[in-house]
Amino acid sequence: MSEHPAVADEEYVLAAEGITVRFGGVTALSDVSLGVRRGIITGLVGPNGAGKTTLFDVMSGLRRPEAGTVDLLGEDVTSASPQARATRGLARTFQQPEMFMSLTVREHLSLAYRVRYHRARLWQDMITGAAFRRQSSAESDRTDAILELLGLTRLADQRVSALPLGSCRLVEVGRALACAPSVLMLDEPLSGLDSSETQRLAEALRLVVDAEDIALLLVEHDVDMVMSLSSHVFVLDFGVILAEGTPSEVRADEQVRAAYLGEDQVSPPASASMTANEGIDQP
Repeated sequence: MSEHPAVADEEYVLAAEGITVRFGGVTALSDVSLGVRRGIITGLVGPNGAGKTTLFDVMSGLRRPEAGTVDLLGEDVTSASPQARATRGLARTFQQPEMFMSLTVREHLSLAYRVRYHRARLWQDMITGAAFRRQSSAESDRTDAILELLGLTRLADQRVSALPLGSCRLVEVGRALACAPSVLMLDEPLSGLDSSETQRLAEALRLVVDAEDIALLLVEHDVDMVMSLSSHVFVLDFGVILAEGTPSEVRADEQVRAAYLGEDQVSPPASASMTANEGIDQP
């Protein structure tokens, strides 16, 4: 990729170009560019405070950048709301699962499906849970396929309040898939999971990308897992893209080894105006 991805290039399903974000006198992101391709997992890693969540917020529409553009499926969506981006095919999860504790797994998927295809029914669905039991054949087929894909079929009729964190993470992914996204953005989906839950979710993500042919952008602190899952990786440090490439290329990059993998330390880029300990990424 060039210094800035050509956002009009159809190769990128989602692309950010020249993104700059400031919080007062602190520059959280400085001229950051990133492109995401269909059919692969793209990883985004970096130390705490590197600006990963801030970049996610810009790309999903929760924050407006001071400079730069965001392109989704060939369209400039820099000024579009999160809801408008979701309608155009962008789905995102957050660091902390945001669930309706009284709803079952299947009802979460139905709710997301209707957000995309039957928005007029949402108020009825939220007021009376009985409405979720009246599924169209298309909705039933879609939710059943997602449940099977993620290994959630046996939990379909359980309330999420009774599920462990690992299963709730899978429900979040399933809910996002029910919206039929072209791009899925996952913000630290492995956080808080034990080793078996982590492996289960990682396997599910591989299956999702292959089965749905979507673009997946993954932010995660587990570097080894990101490297094993991703076909392309970006390293963000001090608010700038430090390196990008295949996992092997990124691991071999001397600046990455120094700044992120804990080897001989080097000075931050001259353009940086924050330190990794300043905590720009929101919890």
